[in-house]
Amino acid sequence: MSLNKVQDQIVDEFSLLGDDRESTIFYIMELGQKLPALAEEHMTEQNLIKGCQSKVWLTADLDGNRINFKADSNTDITKGLISLLIRVLDGRTPDEILSAELTFIEKIGMGGIIGSQRSNGLTAMIKQMKLYALAYKTKLAQKA
Repeated sequence: MSLNKVQDQIVDEFSLLGDDRESTIFYIMELGQKLPALAEEHMTEQNLIKGCQSKVWLTADLDGNRINFKADSNTDITKGLISLLIRVLDGRTPDEILSAELTFIEKIGMGGIIGSQRSNGLTAMIKQMKLYALAYKTKLAQKA
């Protein structure tokens, strides 16, 4: 499924919640609870995303020319936020990730749902995922 189609699905899901902030936050928390737990050995300082108020661990592996992300957090809301990013960016090529415009964030009104601290954390998560994409793009180019 295309990156934009996944984003459209997310926007549709959140539109069902209307403008009910409490329901939206609860839904984000539910999404986080569905994210598979990250293995304990990956919850290291090296995998910790800097700039997040909560702890967020992110790993990335290259499978062929596609990047698979796994993540975990110590809070349900943050875990829900990273699960949305993984849903959109997981299994994509480095170029797809690097050029991705994550329009769903604005379309679902995320800025009004989460505070500025979590917004900064969300930006840090996106930045880290794009850094992994850049690193794997470089690695793939060296192999070619």
